[in-house]
Amino acid sequence: MTTFPEPEPLDTGTPQQVDEDALLADVAEQVDDLEQLVDITPLDHPRRILLVHAHPDDETVGTGATIARYVEEHALVVVVTCTRGELGEVVDPALADLASTGPDDDRLGEHRVGELAAAMEALGVREHRFLGGPGRFRDSGMMGEPTNDDPRCFWQADEADTVGALVGLVREFRPQVLVTYDANGGYGHPDHIQAHRVTTAAFDAAGDPAYAPALGEPWQTSRLYHTAIPDAFLQRAVELGVLPADESQRPRGVPDSEIDAVIDGTAQMGAKVAAMRAHRSQIDLTQGLWHALVAAPEFAIENYVLASGDRLPGDGEHGWQSDLFAKE
Repeated sequence: MTTFPEPEPLDTGTPQQVDEDALLADVAEQVDDLEQLVDITPLDHPRRILLVHAHPDDETVGTGATIARYVEEHALVVVVTCTRGELGEVVDPALADLASTGPDDDRLGEHRVGELAAAMEALGVREHRFLGGPGRFRDSGMMGEPTNDDPRCFWQADEADTVGALVGLVREFRPQVLVTYDANGGYGHPDHIQAHRVTTAAFDAAGDPAYAPALGEPWQTSRLYHTAIPDAFLQRAVELGVLPADESQRPRGVPDSEIDAVIDGTAQMGAKVAAMRAHRSQIDLTQGLWHALVAAPEFAIENYVLASGDRLPGDGEHGWQSDLFAKE
């Protein structure tokens, strides 16, 4: 008879504690690496969100923590930027020579493309698109400026071009959630208002089989959210001395009762601040408004109003959702 050696006794000492979060993060990182080697389609991601912003830096200031959170949770996050921000105010003295000198001066816009790429890296975003391609629609400038009349600017763009371009992206990435600004664009900038109009139209058009079949199979996004600034946050900024007390001179606030979803991005503030730092032509973190706001805990909290889709009951006094993908 064949005999086998006795197995060595098992070590029955103190059980090793398994760090489930670390284990899941390691597995997710391996999956991310595999995505570089195999063909991953949008529908391979169970959760997909597409955010539409007007200029480079808007995505970070208003939704940076939300973006970073969903990237960390391995959702497909797509950021769409409508212009290159050619007419932005340059705040970094070292970059002062980039300030626009006329309607055909594209140097700042070209520079901001690089800043946006760095911000996307800081937030972990792999899918960024300029609406219609880089430079297709120009920055319109502040409301009432002569630049609003430039036929090349986003404010003057033909609806068929803008909505069609966004419908194509919605049908490509098939998000369950769309995010953009409210009807006033948050603070009345023409490009923000236009981003609202285009996104609202594309939300419906993308799911309509009769609309531009050549742009791909119809896809109906489940929810459309508008970014929101709570009244309490604006009051806090007034107290810090970085916003005027005159309500007509600051962005429109939203009462707590109108907010539908609140994303706590405290854990993602490092990524958000790194992305803000990447936008150095527009954001000065050493003084003034942004210096004060990044130190305020409230700046890590990003708020949303549900514009289309089913509102589900949430938590707390106001019934806020804590997840833009929330299900029953």
